[in-house]
Amino acid sequence: MAWNQKGGGGPWGGGGNGGGPWGGGGPSSNPPPDVEEMLRRTQERFKSFLPGGFGGGRGIALILAGVVAIWLATGFYRVQPGEQGVELMFGEFVKMTAPGLNYWFPAPIGEVITPNVEQTNTVTIGFRGTGDVTRDVPRESLMLTGDQNIIDVDVVIQWRIKDAADFLFNIRDPENTIKLAGESAMREVVGQTPLEEALTIKRQEVDERTRVLLQEILDGYGAGVHIADVRQLKVDPPSEVIDAFNDVQRARQDKERSVNEALAYRNDIVPRAKGEGERVIQGALAYRDRLLREAEGEAQRFNQVYAAYAEGREVTTRRLYLEKMQEILSETETIIIDNGAAGAQGVVPYLPLHELQRRTAEVRTGQETR
Repeated sequence: MAWNQKGGGGPWGGGGNGGGPWGGGGPSSNPPPDVEEMLRRTQERFKSFLPGGFGGGRGIALILAGVVAIWLATGFYRVQPGEQGVELMFGEFVKMTAPGLNYWFPAPIGEVITPNVEQTNTVTIGFRGTGDVTRDVPRESLMLTGDQNIIDVDVVIQWRIKDAADFLFNIRDPENTIKLAGESAMREVVGQTPLEEALTIKRQEVDERTRVLLQEILDGYGAGVHIADVRQLKVDPPSEVIDAFNDVQRARQDKERSVNEALAYRNDIVPRAKGEGERVIQGALAYRDRLLREAEGEAQRFNQVYAAYAEGREVTTRRLYLEKMQEILSETETIIIDNGAAGAQGVVPYLPLHELQRRTAEVRTGQETR
């Protein structure tokens, strides 16, 4: 459909000569802008901000050189003590660097990661939280022992980075990997240990065996992790049977106490009985030796007397007679009778001095007793 170019200015009724559909002036009133002129004016404004010596291609080259120098300077980096530097080029591992000032290609060509390899990290199994506020996780803590009993174990694993490159690139989720591997190792070791030993005498052995096994698993993964310690914080039967288990434990402790008391009594009475028996034996041996020595002495004395008797029978006989009479008369009361004294009976009064001494001693003893 042809529009009328003369008159009303098109279907929208715009006036004027060739006003167009919006009623504006024709092409002769707003000519199109000159792009080349705009570029020239922009260059002139940019040059006006630069010093006089930086005009043209030389100035642009110097600017580009400065930008490149600044970019290259960003390649310096510092690795702090306790850290390891891991250098990457286009995302690929190249090498590791020691603590200190180092240089590597700046981004986006190069990249440096500096993980802390001396920091001790902690992973918990069987519970969540710290301090007094904790939450039990039964699906992790309940484990089967070697004698088909169930035990509730809470474990803490402490680990450090051993090789930063292996730690960053060989495993995707290091902490979760350590957690799962630690739970698996603990279940294996507890599954080989009876309940009673796992609760009492072999707790430290279970910890050490779990640490060694977990380290072997992570080394097999190439995780670059060192397991510093594995420690059981709580080792109990399940909460549903813990009261009955405690009763059994108390009964067992009473039994052990009674056995220990009996052993203590035995250890006290047996050595004393042995010592008393040894004393009686030694006394009997001493008595035997004394009798033997006395018998030997009597025999030697008899032989000597017999030898003297054989040399002088009369003298020896008289001496033996006098010794025996002295022995007999010393134990009897003595009365002396003088036949030549005056008197019908010829009896001389005798003062028993030894009898008086005996009676005096008895009187003194009686006084001391009272």
